[in-house]
Amino acid sequence: MTEADKPAATASGFYSSALTRAERTRLSKARSEKGLDEEIALLRVRLHAIAQEHPEQFELLLKGVNALVRAVAVKYKMSDQPADDLSKHILGVLRGIGAALEPERFSEL
Repeated sequence: MTEADKPAATASGFYSSALTRAERTRLSKARSEKGLDEEIALLRVRLHAIAQEHPEQFELLLKGVNALVRAVAVKYKMSDQPADDLSKHILGVLRGIGAALEPERFSEL
């Protein structure tokens, strides 16, 4: 176990004693982030990787799409953007996943 992987000795929150030093550093940076844009982008990247590398894991893909759709919906609930924009973005998410799974069927959309 490297020094960065050892649990932190000091606590600055309820869960910090369970975190490594490296995780505490990331947690500090994560606390300063606003919104869900980075999380949504990460979900999209991970979903794309799963669709490319493990398309047979359909249940996992569905769970990921569900998480992505919920995150996008929460983002729009927190903003002043109209519901029409939300439906367009969710449709874009679904088309993106479809294109990763079956590019030939979704290239014309």
